[in-house]
Amino acid sequence: MNPRRRALLCAGTAAAGGVGLCGAPLHTNAAGGETNAGSVVQRGRRLEFPRDHGAHPRARTEWWYATGWIAAEAARPHEPTHGFQITFFRSRVPAVPAAPQVTRAEAAEGAARSTGDPGRAASSSGVASNAGRFAPQHLLFAHAAITELSAGRHHHAQRIARWNGEPATGPDRARLDDAALTLARWHLRREGPLAQPQWQTHVRAEKWALHGSLHATQATLLQGDGGFSRKGPEERQASHYYSVPQLAVQLELELHGQRVRGPGRAWLDHEWSDELLHPLAVGWDWIGFNLLDGSALTAFRLRRADGSTLWAGGSFRAGTERAASEPARNFAPGEVAFTPGRHWRSAATNARYPVQWQLHTPAGLYSVRALLDAQEMDSRGSTGAVYWEGLSELLNAEGRRVGLGYLEMTGYAAPIKLG
Repeated sequence: MNPRRRALLCAGTAAAGGVGLCGAPLHTNAAGGETNAGSVVQRGRRLEFPRDHGAHPRARTEWWYATGWIAAEAARPHEPTHGFQITFFRSRVPAVPAAPQVTRAEAAEGAARSTGDPGRAASSSGVASNAGRFAPQHLLFAHAAITELSAGRHHHAQRIARWNGEPATGPDRARLDDAALTLARWHLRREGPLAQPQWQTHVRAEKWALHGSLHATQATLLQGDGGFSRKGPEERQASHYYSVPQLAVQLELELHGQRVRGPGRAWLDHEWSDELLHPLAVGWDWIGFNLLDGSALTAFRLRRADGSTLWAGGSFRAGTERAASEPARNFAPGEVAFTPGRHWRSAATNARYPVQWQLHTPAGLYSVRALLDAQEMDSRGSTGAVYWEGLSELLNAEGRRVGLGYLEMTGYAAPIKLG
């Protein structure tokens, strides 16, 4: 969906050095730039590509999210050895009032007066000058993780930086006319024709690296009503949201001094929004699965404190052979039901997560089962949230594997705190 991404960003107040990410309205920036005078998320707005692959600085929060798996053998592409997650976030911070214009002489005099050392003048001149359009107006985050199934290990890393909103400025930036996210040595960008694009990515952590491309095999899937996706009981609780399922994987993983290459599949989401979650929502459960027959299944629910469902949704698009005669089906809130099964408790955070689910949708009755229990992501060094996100399998009513993808669960370590 992801209602998840919006709240993960809002939870990062402490990690951002005390900057409130979600509580304040947007204002005109110091250079007279655009304001949030009206929501940028509107029912009926037609998404246009490649423009809407790029960043939307007027929206409060935004994310580009890729998950998938790598298999060791071409003959067994649906027997994964590793899962991967790569997510870039953007959050607009409240505008900071422009500092008054100060001359070099005034700055030097002020520095000397405050320190009693005239020698400070030269090094302090210009400190109080107005940063103007170069002042940071956004926070950029990135999360990446590798699930190593054979060893039962989950490796993850995270990055955070400030960005002034200029697409060509600095080492940490996002393009506005197409998808191109850069955060230090990490990147995710879209290339090639719109009909058959590929997504290039590179992530290098301390002990592992992942780089290569994800190739589209199907058309973009607009979630909700033509890309307008409700996230709560009120119309304004919504986002613009699309997915690119069934991406063909051409990646190389460097881990433990070895290189792993193989076939696989991936799923990409891009979503942006203005509105926060409903105040009664403490967390959510979400799945995105590539089915083995080429179909794509999305389902999510927002939870109240008592575990009941506040809002739900999702979609199903049949495989390529049936897609022409069976357009994507979007699910109404009452058509989706998550029933938790077996739980796993994290020794690191004491959070207790359902790692098996029964899932009722208009597309059928399924079971969701984690391929590794310990896939918790501790992002308190960036967004401030703790959540579970990991490679899982989708089983049909007969217990047969029919898909692979990712399950995400938040609000189990602690309720999401916004604003």
